[in-house]
Amino acid sequence: MIFLLLANLALVRGESIPDVGLTTYRPPFSPVSLGALAGEEVHEHLAPYRLTPLHDWHVAKGAKMITVGRWMRPESYPRPGETTASASYREAAAVRAGVGIVDVSTLGKIELQGPDAGEFLERVYMNRWRNLKVGRGRYGLMLRDDGMVLDDGTTTRLGDTHYYMTTTTGEAEEVMGHLEYHARVSWPSLDVDMLSVSDQWGALAVAGPQSRALLADVATDDVNDAPLPFMGYLETTIAGVRCRVFRITFSGERAYEVHMPAGWAETVWREFLRAGERYGVIPYGTEAMAVLRIEKGHVVASEIDGRTTPGDLGFAGLMRQDGQFIGHAAHRRPGLSEDTRLELVGLRALVPYKRIPRGGHIIEARYVSQAMSRTPRHAVPTQGHITSLTYSPALDAHVALGLLRGGRKRIGEGLVVAAPLSGQWVPVEVVSPVFLDPEGSRPRG
Repeated sequence: MIFLLLANLALVRGESIPDVGLTTYRPPFSPVSLGALAGEEVHEHLAPYRLTPLHDWHVAKGAKMITVGRWMRPESYPRPGETTASASYREAAAVRAGVGIVDVSTLGKIELQGPDAGEFLERVYMNRWRNLKVGRGRYGLMLRDDGMVLDDGTTTRLGDTHYYMTTTTGEAEEVMGHLEYHARVSWPSLDVDMLSVSDQWGALAVAGPQSRALLADVATDDVNDAPLPFMGYLETTIAGVRCRVFRITFSGERAYEVHMPAGWAETVWREFLRAGERYGVIPYGTEAMAVLRIEKGHVVASEIDGRTTPGDLGFAGLMRQDGQFIGHAAHRRPGLSEDTRLELVGLRALVPYKRIPRGGHIIEARYVSQAMSRTPRHAVPTQGHITSLTYSPALDAHVALGLLRGGRKRIGEGLVVAAPLSGQWVPVEVVSPVFLDPEGSRPRG
């Protein structure tokens, strides 16, 4: 490029390039290593992480912090002598038996307003939204154009033309871009505006059988079932802070999400801990949250990996039949409805002391010796793979979620999870992905 500029200048002046002059050679005209350019900007400096409004409190209380996506989050709050695993099992068991609180400020949060906001939601989600009443929320799935699940989350109707959407932590930016694109490019005639408010709101979840009693102690408004039913919403004041309360569960227990202005998050958090002493409230981290959601069969990015459809995850019944939403056309393709697709199932280890190997492949028992051989003569036909696993304190068993070929028709079948690289194989039984409370009575009770 620089020589083209010199040639043009020389042409205009009627001179040769040397007479016009040459540029001074400076780095990186000569090759320079990327390491030299990066300098000290490596590790955490290369990819900065984000902090929640409660970060300093977590660190002060001895939480083991890890990066989850771009966020620094408490993995667990280990006590002396506890490992991360044992701490997370204790925390999960405490939530099931009593009550716990967890920092969920990392959720994506999007405000949508306008006369056509409901119509817009109908087009970006695959399930129904126009009939959602003010003060109620709903779980929804967004699809990509190819019919695969993009993200899941909840949206609550705060007013006639006002909705509040929460997304997963990892897909918050992707979802916001997805919404903005379709609002401005696909349907510019729709009167709807949206704004990401993820940083403006802190959030905590209070979960467990005693969660309503604790919420009632700190809230200034009635939080019984009538004013705040399952998937309901209300505003109340806690510790002098006006908060949004959503009766939503990720743990499978009675639970509430409390959203407050980010600058007041620690004030509200401390109020829950103070008032919750009588109920034995504890803070819990991401590992306990994973234990709870696996026991309940709730999906996350491990299952929503860009290759799964609503049918694969057991959500085909939520899909509207009118076809007026993103991704609907792709579901006319035969390949997305084949009986042999990988479907979400639960797996329970048949040998109590054996952990299901992380990243293991699901195979038939007759292929175990071949799979574990260092030099297999033929490829072993895999039936699927593990997506999430844990030890379940509630079941006293090692369990996992996995994607299995034709999985829903194979409940009760015995298979093997094999990890040849680590020399592990564990016999398992195929069960429902909802290990605990399949009737769903706990969140509503």
